[in-house]
Amino acid sequence: MLNRLNKILFDLSNLTPVIFNVQTFHTTTTRTAWSKSNLPKKFIAYNKKIYPPQDPQEEPRPAFVCHQKTNLKYSHEKLWYIACFVRGMTVDEAVKQLSFVNKKGAGFVKEAILEAQELAVKDHHVEFKSNLWVAESFSGKGPVIKGIRRHARGRLGEVRYQYCHYFVRLEEGKPPVDYYKKNPLPPQQQLDLWMEQMRKRKIINSF
Repeated sequence: MLNRLNKILFDLSNLTPVIFNVQTFHTTTTRTAWSKSNLPKKFIAYNKKIYPPQDPQEEPRPAFVCHQKTNLKYSHEKLWYIACFVRGMTVDEAVKQLSFVNKKGAGFVKEAILEAQELAVKDHHVEFKSNLWVAESFSGKGPVIKGIRRHARGRLGEVRYQYCHYFVRLEEGKPPVDYYKKNPLPPQQQLDLWMEQMRKRKIINSF
């Protein structure tokens, strides 16, 4: 009996402890301090793309710069309206208009555009910083951190802290007259298009 007990104690002394990573519920951002980075990388990678050389007869490819601001403490749905607002504007006009928008997201968009403008002149060989316009501007959803809020009678409520990302692409040159291309055709072109559609009509199973 004594030998058996000594054998059990000897086996227990040789065991290595196994630590299980138990994720507990936490109300702060320290829980994600050592997690893998999940920031968007595809959009900013367009700055490193190398294009083939162009022929002399081709239209010169305008220079552009992509920039992003990540983990903004703001709703991506609210930021979307401001991002759409500056599309198709020149950089100077966009900064001027955003200065009069009394919203928190307008400051984020304005700061991102100014950073992209400085980046274009510094790293992308843009000659004049005012010769830029907003070619792309949109927002994306970021991480959502869940917390708790104490209610009455010992109950708890869920709180969601939402973050978002903002993406902008500035292009060299003058902006288009109609960014969304919603201007209707002239009356004569509308009539010609209608006549062409009518002449293309065909009765099914006919010769």
